[in-house]
Amino acid sequence: MENKLNYSEATTENFNRLIYKYGWVVYENVLDAPLLEEINNSLEEAYLVRRHIQVMNGIGANTDGTLHHLIDKDNFALNFLKKMYFDEEMKCFFNGNYVLNSFGGVMVSKGSDQYVQKIHRDVRSFTGDLKMMIQMIVLLDDFTEDNGATYLLNGSHLKDERPDDDYFYQNASRAIAKKGSIILFDSHLWHAAGVNFTDIPRRALTIGFSRPFMKQQLDYPRYLGYEYGEGLDEELRQVLGYNARVPANLYEFYQPPHKRMYMPGQG
Repeated sequence: MENKLNYSEATTENFNRLIYKYGWVVYENVLDAPLLEEINNSLEEAYLVRRHIQVMNGIGANTDGTLHHLIDKDNFALNFLKKMYFDEEMKCFFNGNYVLNSFGGVMVSKGSDQYVQKIHRDVRSFTGDLKMMIQMIVLLDDFTEDNGATYLLNGSHLKDERPDDDYFYQNASRAIAKKGSIILFDSHLWHAAGVNFTDIPRRALTIGFSRPFMKQQLDYPRYLGYEYGEGLDEELRQVLGYNARVPANLYEFYQPPHKRMYMPGQG
């Protein structure tokens, strides 16, 4: 598969060529074993917290196995973001800075009927050459045909029209790769999680990055705290959205450039 590379082969040239042609790229051997173990060991407890709220608020149908907004001060998520995986590739994609739009996960189990298993793309509007979002799938287990490896339709990021189901499943590729791999794909790309025929859940992180002026799915700076952000390094502050906040009053709005909530260079 031409668009599967070893992490050691990661260059902006390879990325730009493959993301344009296919709409997605697989990088193998990215995460090391200790980080994979740390992430996997934390998912079950995180899922129970989120599942309770999903059911309590009446949205339990089709959300089983989904974990939204895993960012927290004392879990793996911030350590993962600090590694700045594919920072240069994403800056090329956006032609500038970017922020975290969402940081979640999914566990596809046998017999599950999740919304991620429907044919979809991750942005509603088609903006053509103006790239608004890029998605990252972090493989926490091997992706195989038997356990529901994601379907991705090559080149579909270049067209606005939704493919019909028959065409999609007859022509889509499968993201067959080992755990520890990372998939990057244009958010315009039509894709769908597959069906898991095994007895073991297939786990992955699902992370979205967007242009800074787009609203984050969760206000991560406000969630973590503005004072907490003052202790973070500049790269992490940028990615978490601390440099692209919205003032809530005139005192926050009228500030010199170096103190503004929406900083220069955000697009």
